[in-house]
Amino acid sequence: MISILFLTAGFIFLIIGANKLVEGASSLASKLGIPDIVIGLTVVAFGTSAPELVVNLMASVNGNSDLVLGNVLGSNIFNVLGILGITSMIYPLTVKTDTTWLEIPMSLLAAVALFFLVSDVSFDGANSDFLSRTDGIILLLFFSIFLVYNIKVSQNGTSDETDENKIELTYLRSILYLIIGLTGLVAGGNLIVRGAVDIATVIGLSERVIGLTIVSIGTSLPELATSIAAVKKKNVDIAIGNVVGSNIFNIFFVLGVSAVISPFRIKHDSMFDIYVNILAGILLFAFIFIGRGRQLVKWEGFLFLSIYLVYLIILVS
Repeated sequence: MISILFLTAGFIFLIIGANKLVEGASSLASKLGIPDIVIGLTVVAFGTSAPELVVNLMASVNGNSDLVLGNVLGSNIFNVLGILGITSMIYPLTVKTDTTWLEIPMSLLAAVALFFLVSDVSFDGANSDFLSRTDGIILLLFFSIFLVYNIKVSQNGTSDETDENKIELTYLRSILYLIIGLTGLVAGGNLIVRGAVDIATVIGLSERVIGLTIVSIGTSLPELATSIAAVKKKNVDIAIGNVVGSNIFNIFFVLGVSAVISPFRIKHDSMFDIYVNILAGILLFAFIFIGRGRQLVKWEGFLFLSIYLVYLIILVS
């Protein structure tokens, strides 16, 4: 019971912390004259993936490697099959040209790159699959390319966003929000890792399965909330862009940082999750061209959710 309370409290602290961090950092950056595009590509992008990052940092430091990989893969699989499945059943998701030909393929590239980086047994004849510090640096280099690409695209394009949601706080409140946000993230991350490990021990499930299910879904709640709110306002670009961007961020940055801090071995069972992650990316790219032009529609969302439920059943069986 206490483990469930730790986990629940951890998610609450994590989500509140991420929100306050984004509010405080966005306001402070605006006051310091940092361009809105830079704020959006760094502060806001970091904020939605901060839960995955913090949980992984805590798990890496504590040596819970199954939780590290499970959280990232579980979040990415849930983002595509779960979140896009739910949102496309609410309203058809029209995909922009850049997202179709650049960002979604880059998300798929991230999934495939991870497969090759961890397949040491198959390609190098090693005794076991491993995500090393060198692999982590390679992922971070990919992330830097993605970040530069986004900055270039945004500078060359036009923005349809308005300032109605722009956050304006005093310097003191901005700094206070930053402190509250960071404190909430650290406290929440610690509680989630502790609760997840305890639950895995008590109910006999592996840390991998807990990371792929409870922890990954919990840390993906900001993406789910953002996407549902966006699609209800018919802002479908935000809904799908948020998910695709988060998946790229999770593998290239979150997993890259985790590997640099603490390299870890990849257990055989985790290769199945890597394959499912690649499959989700392939299906997303393929479904855009099936039926209506560059749209995810209701039946495709239903199929995404069905595949995700089958995946969960396989995990816990």
